[in-house]
Amino acid sequence: MDLFDHASQKEQESQAPLAERMRPTTLAEFVGQEHLTGEGRFLRRAIEQDQVPSLLLWGPPGTGKTTLARVIAQSAGAAFESLSAVLSGVKDIRETVARAQDRWKMNRQRTLLFIDEIHRFNKGQQDALLPHVEKGTVTLIGATTENPSFEVNAALLSRCRVVTLRGLEEEELISVMRRALESPKGLGGKVQVEDEALEFIAQAAGGDARKALTALEAAAAYGGTRVDKKAAEEALQQKMLLYDKGGEEHYNVVSAFIKSMRGSDVDAALYWMTRMLEAGEDPVFVFRRMVIFASEDIGNADPQALGGAVDALHAFQLVGMPEGVLPLTQAVTYLALAPKSNAVLTSYGEARAAVTQEGALPVPMNLRNAPTKLMKSMGYGGGYKYPHNFEGNYVPEDYLPEALKARRFYKPTTNGRERELAERYEEFQRQLAARGREPGEEG
Repeated sequence: MDLFDHASQKEQESQAPLAERMRPTTLAEFVGQEHLTGEGRFLRRAIEQDQVPSLLLWGPPGTGKTTLARVIAQSAGAAFESLSAVLSGVKDIRETVARAQDRWKMNRQRTLLFIDEIHRFNKGQQDALLPHVEKGTVTLIGATTENPSFEVNAALLSRCRVVTLRGLEEEELISVMRRALESPKGLGGKVQVEDEALEFIAQAAGGDARKALTALEAAAAYGGTRVDKKAAEEALQQKMLLYDKGGEEHYNVVSAFIKSMRGSDVDAALYWMTRMLEAGEDPVFVFRRMVIFASEDIGNADPQALGGAVDALHAFQLVGMPEGVLPLTQAVTYLALAPKSNAVLTSYGEARAAVTQEGALPVPMNLRNAPTKLMKSMGYGGGYKYPHNFEGNYVPEDYLPEALKARRFYKPTTNGRERELAERYEEFQRQLAARGREPGEEG
């Protein structure tokens, strides 16, 4: 780097957002996550002993996932390679691994590969990482806001240690902002911010350090050399949505969304869906809840609901954001106004209760598989009636174990299309009850 390049880099750093300028470079500067970085805790010991394994950092935005990865790389003297799961593919992984291999051969320097939003990698991309993580070619640190148990392949998950980060407490956010106010890299003591304003920003940030520093920078630009609460409020223009993805309000909003669809209030369902999206929720999480809802609360009252929810998810994955809100909205309005039935949920519960209470009851002889002569001679499969040999492709027959005869697990409603299934179900039950008065026929 020559003199002009150095000067250009310095200028770029000075113009970078406050949150970027104040990014900690050592563990001593890092605020929060004491359960991981405190004295004697796992991550601190691993860093100090230079024995950091591949990690999956799981937590809400602005909690220090990227910063921790950089601190680990610097402490270990490792090269830091960064990929975004949104923008990168298998080709980028291979090129990064090739550089890591060359770096080790030439300089014996390790490589830390940081992958942001690793939950967005598909199975093929995650599989491409496996051999290199297993061999130690790279130390993988993946960052995710989603539960790795659902979003990361089991094979990759087994080769990494999952580390859970939490949203920062308000006191911790205030500490971060005070440091930014005084640091030469930050505002350099040129701005005075009242305690009430700092508390307001910390509350509005919802545990997100990046959001807090961005708000602080906006308030300083608006309020001049002295910032009070009113100036902070006006600088932010609107209150930030209360929606901590790891906290109670997250579950409250999700609950309101599901209950609004269940109650067929399409306007409320749209409102809560939008609350989630505007607060930064991953749309795939919303889709997942809708797919579950389509079976749990609609079921056979409208069999198209499940297919519609899945189709909308596929459409979203095809077009992405922002257009992806259109199939999402289409699906929400359909599900909210569809006829409702929870018979799918209750039916499984009834069947599960029977299995739990009665244990592994023997399969009736006529239903057993008989692949050998010996088994046939023992009565396996004997007397089985083949439905397709009968009129209407149906013959009254008992398929439940003896101890469960006359038990009914499926209790269809008369809502929507399920009315037709209920009528067929009742007809089959009537024929089964009258079977004793009708001659049987071997299939």
